[in-house]
Amino acid sequence: MKKVSKATLQRYPIYLKALEKLKSMGKYRILSKELADFVAIQPTTIRRDFSLLGCLGKQGYGYDVEVLIATFSKYLGVDYDEKIILVGAGNLGRAILNYNHWDNVVGKIVCAFDNNPEGCGKLSVPLYPMSDLAKKIPEGCHIAIVCVSSDVQGTMDRLVALGITGIVDFTHEHFTVDKSIHVRSVDVVSIIQELVFETNAMK
Repeated sequence: MKKVSKATLQRYPIYLKALEKLKSMGKYRILSKELADFVAIQPTTIRRDFSLLGCLGKQGYGYDVEVLIATFSKYLGVDYDEKIILVGAGNLGRAILNYNHWDNVVGKIVCAFDNNPEGCGKLSVPLYPMSDLAKKIPEGCHIAIVCVSSDVQGTMDRLVALGITGIVDFTHEHFTVDKSIHVRSVDVVSIIQELVFETNAMK
């Protein structure tokens, strides 16, 4: 596989979700132009993105939807048995844990950690105090979803020291980690601010 840019990688889950929807609608072959209309991405971009994963289509024939789904599932790790931990089991953490589409993504959340486990209620996974992080983190775990509201930098430092190399950040607070650590920040307020700016700029 050729080197994939961050922008391209962010489009791959969009393609996979769209292709699964198309398959459920009875569509088993698709042209790049048809998919472009479905996902609002230029056909030339789609063809370039697909070409990075190999020769997936034929000119005049298009793409086999099931082949595309299998290919994207493989590269996005849908079939991996990744052990993910949740750090911070407050309202947001519990909502993420109860998200009903985990079967369609890589791995699963196997346990959670919180400074006040007694106040978190009953969860669908084992819940441990943060003081037990080093003892209870699963062997081979590399990804953490972090929803803490205090001591964010300290929490990140501890996770990295324990082998976490991928962080989904819901903290809304600035922190720093080594450039070898992959961080994806989810900030709803920032997204709304971007939309406010974009919609007002169009007036």
